[in-house]
Amino acid sequence: MDDVDSVQAQIARNMLVSGDWVTARLDGVPYLEKPALIYWTIALSYKIFGVHDWSARVPIALSALALCWVTAAFGVWAFGKRAGFYAGLCIATCVGLFLFTRVLIPDVTLTFTTALAMWSFLRAIDDEEPDPRLWAFLLAASLGAGLLLKSLIAIVFPVGAAIVYLLFTRQLFSGKIWKRLHPFTGTLVILLIAAPWHILATLRNPPYFVFTLHSGPNSYHGFLWFFFINEQLLRFLNLRYPRDYNTVPRLYFWLFHLIWLFPWSVYIPAVAQLSFKPTDRASRARLLCLCWLGFVLIFFTFSTTQEYYSMPCYPALALLIGSAMATENVWVRRGTRTLAVIAACAAIAACAVYWNVRNLPAPGDISSALTSNPKSYSLSLGHMLDLTLPSFAYLRIPLLLASIAFLVGALGNIRCAGLRAFLASALMMVLFFHAARAAMVVFDPYLSSRPLAEMLLKSPDGALIVERHYYPTSSIFFYTNRSALLLNGRVLNLEYGSNAPGAADVFINDAKFASLWMTQPRFYLVCAQTSLPRLQSLVGTANLDIVAQSGGKLLLTNHPLPNAATPGSQSGS
Repeated sequence: MDDVDSVQAQIARNMLVSGDWVTARLDGVPYLEKPALIYWTIALSYKIFGVHDWSARVPIALSALALCWVTAAFGVWAFGKRAGFYAGLCIATCVGLFLFTRVLIPDVTLTFTTALAMWSFLRAIDDEEPDPRLWAFLLAASLGAGLLLKSLIAIVFPVGAAIVYLLFTRQLFSGKIWKRLHPFTGTLVILLIAAPWHILATLRNPPYFVFTLHSGPNSYHGFLWFFFINEQLLRFLNLRYPRDYNTVPRLYFWLFHLIWLFPWSVYIPAVAQLSFKPTDRASRARLLCLCWLGFVLIFFTFSTTQEYYSMPCYPALALLIGSAMATENVWVRRGTRTLAVIAACAAIAACAVYWNVRNLPAPGDISSALTSNPKSYSLSLGHMLDLTLPSFAYLRIPLLLASIAFLVGALGNIRCAGLRAFLASALMMVLFFHAARAAMVVFDPYLSSRPLAEMLLKSPDGALIVERHYYPTSSIFFYTNRSALLLNGRVLNLEYGSNAPGAADVFINDAKFASLWMTQPRFYLVCAQTSLPRLQSLVGTANLDIVAQSGGKLLLTNHPLPNAATPGSQSGS
C-alpha cells in the first residue's frame, strides 16, 4: 500500500542495494526518524526470498506468531494450560492485532519484545525459578532489541511497569530482587545490542551535539538531536516539527480498546473478580499485568497518540482476560451471552447493508464511491471515514462473508458455553478476517498506486515526477524501484533530511516542473486526480496525456503514447 507500508519496504531495499545499513534513505534523502531493526529484518527477508511485497511482510508475520506464542507460554506458566491457551487465543484473534499488522510498522515486534521482557522480569525475581540469570539476560536482550525497534519507549514501558510492580509489592529496595535481576550485566547487554547503531548513525549524520528545543523549518541539527529530541521528547510534548501526525482524543483512546480486544473484551468485567494480592504466582502475574496495562495507558494519556500506540499493552489484557475466562464464573457466562447479542446484531447489520446495495452499480474502482477526508489521514484509521453506503456495493462478497462470520459467532455463543463458545468466537474472527482481507483487495486501487506502477513499467522510458510528498504514492517507488523528482514535495517526513549535507536534490517547484515538462525528453507525472486543473493551468491541457488512472490518481506524460488520452477525452479507465 501507499504511505508507511511502501516506505518501510523501500528503505529496506535501499539498504540492501546500497550496503549502507546505518542511515535510512528515501529517494536519496536521509530519513532519520526510526531505528533500523525493522529495515534489517525486511532486508534479510529480501535476501532469502527476493524482493516482493509479500516478502516484506514476513518479519511482521513472524513477529505476530512469536507474540501469540509468548503470550500463551506466559499464561501457561502463570495460570495453567487452559488460561494460557485462552490468553494466546485472545491475542491471536483480536481485532487490534489483525488490523495493525496489515501495515509495515514495527509495533507488533515491539509488543513481542515487551511481553518477553515482562515475562522474563517476573521469572527472574520468582523464588522458584532455578536459573534467574538466564531470564535476566532475556530481559536485557528484549530491552536492547526494543531500542532498535521503537527507541526509548521500548525501555520505558517494561521498566516503568516493573518499577510500579515492585513498589506495590514493596520489593523496590530489596537487595535480593536486584541481585536476581543483574542490572549492571543487563545494562551492558543492552548497550552491546543497541549502542553500535546509535553511535554509527550519530557519527555519519553530524553535527553530534546540538542543545536546543526549537524545532522548525529549514533547520538541520544532525541525527542525534532529531532522533531523541524532536522525535521523542518534542513528540511526547506535542511540539514536534513537522506536524505530520494527529492525536486520538483521550476518552476514545481508552474506549477503543473494547474494539481492539474484541471479541474478548466482553470478558473484561470478569477480570474484576480475580485476586491481585501477590500471594502466589498467578496473582503476582495478574498484578504485574495490571501495572503493565496501567502504565502504558496512563503514559499515552499525557502524550500524543495514534490508535495503535497502545499495542504493547495487548498481551497484558489478553493474559488478564485469559485468566478470567478459565474461571468460567458468572461474569464469563454473561460475557458469552453479551457476545451472542453483539454478533447477532452485527450479522443483521451486515445483511441489511448488503440488501440495500445489492442492486447498486459498481463502475470502475471503489474510489469513485468514497468521500475524501484529508484532515483525518494523519490518524492511522482516517480512511475509514471515507466510506459511504454506495461504496459497499463494491464490497458485496466481503459483506456476505462477514454476515456468515457473525452468524457463526452468534449461534456458537447462544448454543454453547465455556471452551466451545470460545472456539466458536475464534472461528467467527477467522472468518471475519478473511472478509476483511477480501475488502482490502477491493480497496487496493485506492490505498495503493500499484496499477499505475504496472502501467509505468510497460511504458517507454522516461523520467518520473511525483506530485507532493513521498508518502501518498510511495508504492510507485517500491513497484518500479525508481527514483523521482518530487513536485512541491519538500514537506513533512522528508523535509528535515532534505537539509542534510549530501541529500539528493530531488525537490522541484511549479516553475521548474513547467520548464522540464515542456522539453523534448519524456517525463511521467503521478498526481492526484484533483490536481489536474492546477497542472493544466501550468502547462496546458494539450501537454498532459493520461497514461492511466486508478484510485483517484493519474499517471500523465508530456508526449503522447499510442493509447494515451488528453484530459477531457476520457472519463475513466
